[in-house]
Amino acid sequence: MLSPFEWMIAKRYLWPGKGEAFIALVAAIAVGVVSLSVALLVVVMSVMNGFRAELLDKIVGLNGHAIVQAYGGKLDNWQSVLANVERTPGVVEASPLIEQPLLISFDGRVEAVFVRGETDKNIGALGDKVVMGDIRTLYQASAVGAAGRVAIGSRLAQNLGIRVGDTITIINPQGRATPFGTSIRQIGYEVGAIFEVGIYDYDEKFVVLPIREAQTLLLMGDKIGMIEVTVEDPDKVGEILQPMADKLAGQAVVSDWKTINSALFEALQVERVAMFFALSFMVVVASFNILSSLVMLVRAKTRDIAIMRTMGATRRSLLKIFVTTGTTIGAIGTASGLVLGAVVLFFREQIVAAIAFTTGQQIWDPEVRFLSTLPSRTDPWEILGIVCLALGMSFLATLYPALKAANTDPVQVLRYE
Repeated sequence: MLSPFEWMIAKRYLWPGKGEAFIALVAAIAVGVVSLSVALLVVVMSVMNGFRAELLDKIVGLNGHAIVQAYGGKLDNWQSVLANVERTPGVVEASPLIEQPLLISFDGRVEAVFVRGETDKNIGALGDKVVMGDIRTLYQASAVGAAGRVAIGSRLAQNLGIRVGDTITIINPQGRATPFGTSIRQIGYEVGAIFEVGIYDYDEKFVVLPIREAQTLLLMGDKIGMIEVTVEDPDKVGEILQPMADKLAGQAVVSDWKTINSALFEALQVERVAMFFALSFMVVVASFNILSSLVMLVRAKTRDIAIMRTMGATRRSLLKIFVTTGTTIGAIGTASGLVLGAVVLFFREQIVAAIAFTTGQQIWDPEVRFLSTLPSRTDPWEILGIVCLALGMSFLATLYPALKAANTDPVQVLRYE
């Protein structure tokens, strides 16, 4: 604890007088560097956390936490397998799924797409991602035997100029065998809805339709391609489904989101750790600014320090005064850095747009970044670690100048005064 005398002197040194403008400038620079380093750490780590979390949420939201896929692409006794998966402890939901790469044609243009046949429940879950049309018309039309309807991604609709109500043709090269060879299967579907998941590849390539329509299109009869599984804890999906994987060995393979996207998420984790390590050096550089400002302050206040010593100030008091001064500079910089980081994160989309407008370059390209918008998710424990790092380095930076001040010999300083 500081005595009133020690706190008074520390406050006085935090705001140098008019004749010490250079020392004040150095201290202000130290505060600014600490603030910028903390803000940069907060912004970068929050964006990287948000990117990973948003990407995981969107991938899992469309694909589930795991899939059970038969060898050969067709699961014959899928009803019994589905029942066994649903009874597995830790499994929240399991549903049949068909996914096949095909071609679609519209207005003379052809695109390669992924056709997904899903249950009515899963199709209905896409309702909050629909930007045009009504997703319910897909399974309502199928239930009454009306013309088939599909939902397509927003990027695909944009690329081909498709609107709700237009008819697209889905082409299945593996058609029926005839005496004259295999006839390509082409079926027209009305576009009932356009959705936007937020992942560029999905919005550009996916066509969703009821599973009954997909079975007819692909001539699969009552078979399906895979079973989509959702579990209670995504991080433990491997442990939860391991018994099922052992039971289905040789018949089907169980792949979880970690396996399917292992390269992507491992790269994100490595990049996250590397960025934190690299940006932490900015805090070290900021602490050297605090060190230099305190060294200059000690040199400028050598006579004052000697006078305080002759008046009874102890070395411990001087040590506490200069440690408090330097740590307070670090604390002010840290607090302002947190505020600056929060402001940047709040206006991140506007900042990205402004940079793109100024430079003429799109710095957040959805085709490269997978996500359509710049995400952000702040981890409180990570923020606490950044604060502790900044305050800890600020404290360490004060030790040398504080010890130098505490060891000042008043006799040597005042001899020629």
